[in-house]
Amino acid sequence: MKSVVITGSTRGIGYGLADSFLALGCVVTVSGRSSTSVQKTVTQLSSTYQPDSLFGHPCDVTRFEQVQGLWDKAYNHFGKVDIWVNNAGIGHPQLEFRTESSEEIRAVVETNILGTMYGARVALRGMLEQGFGSLYNMEGLGSDGRKVRGLTLYGSTKSCIRYLTDALAEEVLGTGVIVGALSPGMVVTDLLIGRYESGSQDWEGAKRIFNILADRVETVTPWLAQKVMTNNKNGMRIKWMTRGKVAGRFLAASFRKRDLFEGLE
Repeated sequence: MKSVVITGSTRGIGYGLADSFLALGCVVTVSGRSSTSVQKTVTQLSSTYQPDSLFGHPCDVTRFEQVQGLWDKAYNHFGKVDIWVNNAGIGHPQLEFRTESSEEIRAVVETNILGTMYGARVALRGMLEQGFGSLYNMEGLGSDGRKVRGLTLYGSTKSCIRYLTDALAEEVLGTGVIVGALSPGMVVTDLLIGRYESGSQDWEGAKRIFNILADRVETVTPWLAQKVMTNNKNGMRIKWMTRGKVAGRFLAASFRKRDLFEGLE
């Protein structure tokens, strides 16, 4: 029975991962910034899974002492941490970088970069001490070097995460601990669609692309969780949307109509 900790797991991909790992028989520690959201998540998941397979603890990943507290609480509750997923992250409206406020820049950088670094530091120290464990960082737009106008800030943070993951994988060689990355592709969450105004011209254009390339949380996260559970290779990048799959989606788009947003708008 694996013990899994997921930051930012009260909604979106993080929640989907928690649900998927529980379905695979793991025990899971869920976390979010507020006690209310964490308790709500634990209650929701407990309606499907055994309550003793779940533990919740609030954590602001931009506060190192809270990240350390998340490890300590999860470790004390379940006796070990086999898998730690640095999932917490935030996006921003699609804007030219020069128009971003200093507050927005700080918030995105602190959550996406500092939060991931704090999680990695805490998890690796704990895993090296217990002698085993797997750390996974969540990649996103920018991790593969692609640039999208208006997403310079977010993409820069994910580019940093790519380097961090690869460098940490080198650091843990021969230790019994592995480091990897999760690349979920486009997933229909607030992070993806929250920057658009429903009904706007930009949204209608983006929606056409999303209906070709994106997927819902419940499609992607079970696959990611299964791959994490079976992986024992250090430096592995678990990638949902491959180049071949992208090409296939575009080829099929003319006769395969998808509406991922039915009931969501």
